[in-house]
Amino acid sequence: EQEVEIIEGCRLPVLRKNQENEDEWPLAEVLSVRDLPRTPLYYVHYIDFNKRLDEWVTPDRLDMKKLQFPKKEARTPPKNGLPGSGPGSPERDVRRAESVSLATQASAATPVPSLPSSAEESQAPVYPALRDPSFSSTPREQHQPLAALTTVNIPLNHLTHMWRAWFLLVCGKQKLITFFVSWKNGSTRRLIPPQPGRKRKTCGGTDEDSQDSSDGIPSAPRMTGSLVSDRSHDDIVTRMKNIDCIELGRHRLKPWYFSPYPQELTGLPILYLCEYCLKYLKSLKCLQRHLTKCNLRHPPGNEIYRKGTISFFEIDGRKNKTYSQNLCLLAKCFLDHKTLYYDTDPFLFYVMTEYDSKGFHIVGYFSKEKESTEDYNVACILTLPPYQRRGYGKLLIEFSYELSKVEGKTGTPEKPLSDLGLLSYRSYWTQTILEILMNLKPENGERPQITINEISEITSVKKEDVISTLQYLNLINYYKGQYILTLSEDIVEGHERAMQKRHLRIDSKGLHFTPKDWSKRGKW
Repeated sequence: EQEVEIIEGCRLPVLRKNQENEDEWPLAEVLSVRDLPRTPLYYVHYIDFNKRLDEWVTPDRLDMKKLQFPKKEARTPPKNGLPGSGPGSPERDVRRAESVSLATQASAATPVPSLPSSAEESQAPVYPALRDPSFSSTPREQHQPLAALTTVNIPLNHLTHMWRAWFLLVCGKQKLITFFVSWKNGSTRRLIPPQPGRKRKTCGGTDEDSQDSSDGIPSAPRMTGSLVSDRSHDDIVTRMKNIDCIELGRHRLKPWYFSPYPQELTGLPILYLCEYCLKYLKSLKCLQRHLTKCNLRHPPGNEIYRKGTISFFEIDGRKNKTYSQNLCLLAKCFLDHKTLYYDTDPFLFYVMTEYDSKGFHIVGYFSKEKESTEDYNVACILTLPPYQRRGYGKLLIEFSYELSKVEGKTGTPEKPLSDLGLLSYRSYWTQTILEILMNLKPENGERPQITINEISEITSVKKEDVISTLQYLNLINYYKGQYILTLSEDIVEGHERAMQKRHLRIDSKGLHFTPKDWSKRGKW
């Protein structure tokens, strides 16, 4: 029989172990082929799986009987100066179409309606109540209590993606916000002109958490600093992990994604990092020599929080540019949906550390824009793999909202969130909101009352995130002419169990932070 050659772009089932350590044969795409003297190796991406699972595999794990070759497209005559396309895999075809779509959207700079200010919103109360066995909720469509409210239809593409998703899931209507509050007629906002001489990244991600328009209405490009990746420019190099192993202090980390470290370092079996200044070195001997000269035993910048062994350091991306760039390189190994820009000036970095007799060891970090027109209080957020599933992720999130409280603002994380980031934020929002609702006490024998605005002001969580969380928990019901929050025993018990496991909390007394007004500064 004639031997079939596997090339880049081919798809076929590949043997792997699942979480239960059982064999499975998911469909995978071959991204690269490495010809070795004894046997070739194939770098594969499992279709519909996260890229962190991509790996090099040997030929014995491939099911050659179901091999699919990349489709060859018919060459088309040039149109608008663009030549016909060549062969490509189905996934590349989709990406190419998205690239054209994003370019078209970016060219249409149309004003978009702004979200109304809090002064324009009514304080429509929402009533928490325990579920009564005799209680029966009537479908919302059978009532007409919303006719008297002044409403404005906000196009779905201008709301956060998560809010929009629950929109469609819960009732499939654009007027869901009238469920909670009434809005007066909104105004339009002008696009901010790009600043000359400074790079800015437009929000053009194609992840499922992206805010791009999905209903044909062009969305305006963002002109503020951002680390969101434009996935339309992915190429075969950035789709493959390029670092095998990183040694950081006493930990060895296996990177999940591509990170643009210098080319000469990507072929090394281990990349060594100084755990204090995050400088990258090619050998253990170089690291040992560096440690004799490195005076740092904690991240550069100001220590703004300490409780027990946990500390937070605030680092200015302009004043500590080298450290900030090294931090971004390390973070990119574990964040697929963000891209790296060497212009770190518009950002602040908050690094969480754990202290012992040797110094302050990095646990995780988050970054935020110095000035955000979208009320973002987090740009990137990461807990390093050795510290994951230990409560540090929620601690980072809680700290970001603690800073927002001091600033007197509400905040939200920049989209798109990674899969793990979305889970962490949803869990934090759930616990924070339920903690407030369960601590409400009745007044004058009546049910306790609270508004969406009040929850947002207490927690500094943006109203859209409060609403999406309440909808995700399915707490909202219509009862006797009003909307109430109904807490079932299962939700109450689940919340109490979760809070018993949550030992790490931010103590506001340990925070020493004075917010700066960056808009009044001529230069960051």
